[in-house]
Amino acid sequence: MNDLFDTPSNGKSSYTAKDIEVLEGLEPVRRRPAMYIGGTDEGGLHHLFAEVLDNAMDEAVAGHASRIEVEIAADGTVTVADNGRGIPTDPHPKYKKLSALEVILTTLHSGGKFSGKVYATSGGLHGVGVSVVNALSDKLTVEVARDKRLWRQSYSRGKPTTKLQDAGQVANRRGTTISFHPDPEIFGQSARMRPARLFRMTRSKAYLYRGVEIRWRCAEELLKDAGETPTEAVFHFPGGLGDFLAATLEKRPTATPKPFLGTAGLGDEVGKVEWAIAWPLDGEGFSSTYCNTVPTPEGGTHEAGMRAALTKGLRAYGERVGNKKADKITGEDVAGGAGILLSVFIRDPQFQGQTKEKLVNTDVQRQVEQALRDHVDHFLTGDPEGANMLLELTLEKVEERQRRKAEKDIKRKAPARRLRLPGKLADCTRSGSNDTEIFLVEGDSAGGSAKQARDRETQAVLPLRGKILNVASASDDKKHGNQEIKDLLQALGCGTGKNYREEDLRYDRVVIMTDADVDGAHIAALLMTFFYRELPGLIADGHLYLAVPPLYRLSRGGDVAYAQDDAHKDRLMKERFNGSSKVEISRFKGLGEMPVAQLKATTMSPRSRQMLRIEIPEGQERHTHVQIENLMGRKPELRLKFIQDHATEVEELDV
Repeated sequence: MNDLFDTPSNGKSSYTAKDIEVLEGLEPVRRRPAMYIGGTDEGGLHHLFAEVLDNAMDEAVAGHASRIEVEIAADGTVTVADNGRGIPTDPHPKYKKLSALEVILTTLHSGGKFSGKVYATSGGLHGVGVSVVNALSDKLTVEVARDKRLWRQSYSRGKPTTKLQDAGQVANRRGTTISFHPDPEIFGQSARMRPARLFRMTRSKAYLYRGVEIRWRCAEELLKDAGETPTEAVFHFPGGLGDFLAATLEKRPTATPKPFLGTAGLGDEVGKVEWAIAWPLDGEGFSSTYCNTVPTPEGGTHEAGMRAALTKGLRAYGERVGNKKADKITGEDVAGGAGILLSVFIRDPQFQGQTKEKLVNTDVQRQVEQALRDHVDHFLTGDPEGANMLLELTLEKVEERQRRKAEKDIKRKAPARRLRLPGKLADCTRSGSNDTEIFLVEGDSAGGSAKQARDRETQAVLPLRGKILNVASASDDKKHGNQEIKDLLQALGCGTGKNYREEDLRYDRVVIMTDADVDGAHIAALLMTFFYRELPGLIADGHLYLAVPPLYRLSRGGDVAYAQDDAHKDRLMKERFNGSSKVEISRFKGLGEMPVAQLKATTMSPRSRQMLRIEIPEGQERHTHVQIENLMGRKPELRLKFIQDHATEVEELDV
């Protein structure tokens, strides 16, 4: 057997000086593009646009540009123009035969962002951005309007195809315009920029810097599969990240009435941090962080500082209000389900890799934490009701985290006993199922109210998004792939169909709690259909209930009553509120609109609520089966016939 270090004896393989290659100019980029843009896939393709847009944004953040224009042509050419100072076109002092413009576009590690003299903060740091774009484009044209003259030069695959041309005098124009077309030799013949993705990237830049206006244009023929992406748009957001957060949340209910917004300095004349944070009640958070307008999808030290400030601030608030559990809060508990937007501007940022996915400046964590800490305290103490709701929401996550840890311990000891629960379930604290309840509610708003109104020891709440799937007409693939059904079955833990086991049911009562209107009745019907088809044993064992929330509140002086429907309201008016005195009547829009105390007293508290147990009357099994198939099954003509047969019986329509 040959030794690894044995010298081959045949002499056919040689390694001499002539085998040593020296790659010049931009050839390293074309040979190994992944080293510079992360890959030649869709992410790398769109990174070209990010590099050019970042350069334009650096001019805006430095105070030299107020407008940026982005245009996507039908052939895939991307143009980015700014009204900044324009790239210098005079001869470079080191390369006297070349203009500074050509040096920047054809030489790696060239630019004006190394010393900090030209740009106090910038996203481009390594001097490779626009030269990499040039190297990986089969066509690139640059125009510079500077000192009232227009200069133009064209390139192909990193090499100039024309000399720097003086295009004559221009009035009322300045700045740099770069048009490039990605090279199909690098990215493939079928590679195309996605307008929707470019649109989001462009819009996010306008949110990050309030002083810039960005104009967007895209060829209409590129937008056939781009959703709601417009052909033209103008972005200018004076509210900065606050506007960004409001657009992202789209009126989703949150734990605090107002989001946590603010800006602060970072201890020097240049550094600044801006944040916008909210806590959606549905628990589905997001986090977008930026440094010098560059996205940092993997976070970094700025995000760590923000999390530390939130964690310490909420712990301190919990201690002030006497909640001993608050000291167990971690950064993931308070930030894991939050909607977070964070942006910092700093000198000399250090990123992990050329694609800048993570900020690694160690001093930034301390600076951001110190800058946010006082603001966190003021935010919490300024709104005690919202702060208490946030603390309650966070402590639920603490309990959930501790429960998951206990489940892992159980798994190590007895794998068959492992318990998995959906993340949006607000579980009760009682360990056994005796006298416990789970409320199935529709939507995040109703879920948030129910979580506040419940008895945490015995009552759990599971919010369901929208109307649950109609299992009577859905295919098996749809049923198995539906996330709401998966969450519901995980929460119950008792299996379905023939695999149903009453002893494994985690709650004594399963309560359907929907709004007291037509939409609520429809959702309740869908849920009852689900249990009838998938868990008939749960109904037979007497575990399924229907909550009866009120539709009206009637009051006169100190006398208050609740009515389930119009007939009940009319009966109360005749029997209890008769007379000439004025009666105040309010109609509840939904469970999420009810005050927590009223929801608890009328619908959730065992001492004062009404509930209906759902059961199939003896001897009516066949009739029930036919009715469900007719009304909920796969044949719409049977539903139409039912409506036609019973249309004359309808006295009022609630539409």
